Amino acid sequence: MTALSYAARDSVTMLRRNLKHALRYPSLTLSVAAMPVMMLLLFTYAFGTALGNGINGLAGHAVGGPGYIDYVAPGIILMAATSGALVTAVGVCVDKTEGIVNRFRTMAISRASFLTGHVIGSVIQTMVSIAVVIGVALLVGFRPTAGPTQWLAATGLLTLLTFGLTWLSAAIGLVARTPETASNIPLPLQFMPFLGSAIVPTSSMPSGLRWFAEYQPFTSIIETLRGLLTGTPIGGQAIAAIAWCLGLTLVGYLWARTVFNRGATR
Repeated sequence: MTALSYAARDSVTMLRRNLKHALRYPSLTLSVAAMPVMMLLLFTYAFGTALGNGINGLAGHAVGGPGYIDYVAPGIILMAATSGALVTAVGVCVDKTEGIVNRFRTMAISRASFLTGHVIGSVIQTMVSIAVVIGVALLVGFRPTAGPTQWLAATGLLTLLTFGLTWLSAAIGLVARTPETASNIPLPLQFMPFLGSAIVPTSSMPSGLRWFAEYQPFTSIIETLRGLLTGTPIGGQAIAAIAWCLGLTLVGYLWARTVFNRGATR
């Protein structure tokens, strides 16, 4: 067997370990979906009519009254991807603080397999949570106009975003000293969509906040997802969204690999 095949075999073993852990503790997967589902219900039934009527017609969005759910659902779906980051950071940090990482380092296994298994397992876990959020959105009135091609593109975009956020969270889990710290550091990622176009169009915001909202990463991703699912104009947002996702993946991967290798030399 070549070094690459050994690495692939060890990574599959680590992936199986993480998936078994997710099956043994399904509450972790459900907790990723819980917050977005609560936000969806809150912004649909409590604030939906007022927000929809207030922003109706802004930035080309006709969202008045009950139609607001078609505007807010793509942003809430994206929030499920950011919520998965917390679980990944905590899982990696628990393995580190309980000494499992050091135990793996003494074994004759590929060094890259630990992070690879964690990341792929967390991506699968988060995508399951996203499917749960989409299912609830459909049940409460979300009516996307997307065809099979648009759904496939939306799934690819969400997978790419989840992949980038998971690598970033793995690095956070490695640098955090305790699981409690690891659970707090990713919180800004969960609330960044609120400072974009997830809840209201950026054109309704004050000028300073509007500039930040228009150029932060999640706005282009939300607008691309919204365009794919509901047919609103996407323009150049798709290129920016893919660029942001690839950038997050590259930064997260290099950071996680550097921290993991630095720990091995201590």
